Amino acid sequence: MKIVIAPDSFKESLCAPEVAAAIARGWQHVFPDAECLLRPMADGGEGTVDALLAAVGGQRRECRVRGPMGDPVAAHWGWLGQGTAVIEMAAASGLHWVPRARRDARLASSFGTGELIKQALDAGAGRIILGLGGSASNDGGAGLLQALGVRFLDARGRELGPGGAALAALERLDSSGLDARLREVRIEVAADVDNPLCGPRGASAVFGPQKGATPEQVAELDDALGRFAAVAAATLGEDHAQFPGVGAAGGLGFAARAFLAASFRPGIELVAELSGLAAAMAGADLVITGEGRMDVQTLHGKTPVGVARVARHAGVPVIALAGSLGEGYQALHDAGIEAAFSLAPGPISLEQALAGAAEQLEARAVDIARLWRLASRLAAPRWQGSQDNAGAAGREPN
Repeated sequence: MKIVIAPDSFKESLCAPEVAAAIARGWQHVFPDAECLLRPMADGGEGTVDALLAAVGGQRRECRVRGPMGDPVAAHWGWLGQGTAVIEMAAASGLHWVPRARRDARLASSFGTGELIKQALDAGAGRIILGLGGSASNDGGAGLLQALGVRFLDARGRELGPGGAALAALERLDSSGLDARLREVRIEVAADVDNPLCGPRGASAVFGPQKGATPEQVAELDDALGRFAAVAAATLGEDHAQFPGVGAAGGLGFAARAFLAASFRPGIELVAELSGLAAAMAGADLVITGEGRMDVQTLHGKTPVGVARVARHAGVPVIALAGSLGEGYQALHDAGIEAAFSLAPGPISLEQALAGAAEQLEARAVDIARLWRLASRLAAPRWQGSQDNAGAAGREPN
């Protein structure tokens, strides 16, 4: 028996490798001889570095960079070897670095993410995978570009301060100091959204409130990003503001596309490719995936559906485990997930659910494995009987 276990992280509880390990323990409690291939997944957001390092090996590299509000933070990135670096912007510029009382989408900066890119360049990277998601910033990637040498100037030639609101005063961009090594590097953005930079579906309107922006601040930030886009278009000779995905991570996708010539791919697609998910599924009996919460939004670029897409091509059935199942999760059945199960054994608090996630994952995996064993026992006699009857029907009577 061969089982492929390919979950995302359970946010605020377990990273993807821990989720996969817990499921494997449960399955092997019932089937101790089963071959369990662990392929931790991610969609480009938090956990992408750890998922790829667990799947393909490499080095986790630690460094201190400037956090979203200017304080130093302990960030990390991954070196996969053969010149490939993987960076998740949340490691440096994530919302988790800012206490709720200090969150200010007008002032938060993506500068630290640019510092991570510089670390990768110093290591000799020829390919950088940049995962977007979980950002505290709404600066269109201006901070990232400042860290890489671009100057943002007002009408009097003064450098702009950090944060998206400051972009309202942008008059001129000077990209002559942009790190020259970037011309030789292929940058791939891993993101699970298709939002443009500005407008009703833009970075500020859709994601700003999640970062504490009031309606008035959302309008202010949207106007400021519009100013950035206009000056960038005049400087570069091309308007990138409406391309799908450039609104990801507070508009950081815009800076990556316009100034770093980055290409965009769904995060789960990139992670699945790098981790060899399709090859792992060859000859598998079952795939188990999952994430912290599954509902109708899971259809839009999230890990379980991406895993199910690969499994469908391989002809392997998929079961999903989730911390909770929300409204509309049944739509996942049409996306190739045969069944989905929630972890909670009964009414419990969020704190209890987060603290006991590993134990509940293992317990649910045991339940599913026992059900699988029962189904196999029930099916075997019928299959054997049908073979015997078929054989008898084909024999000549004595």
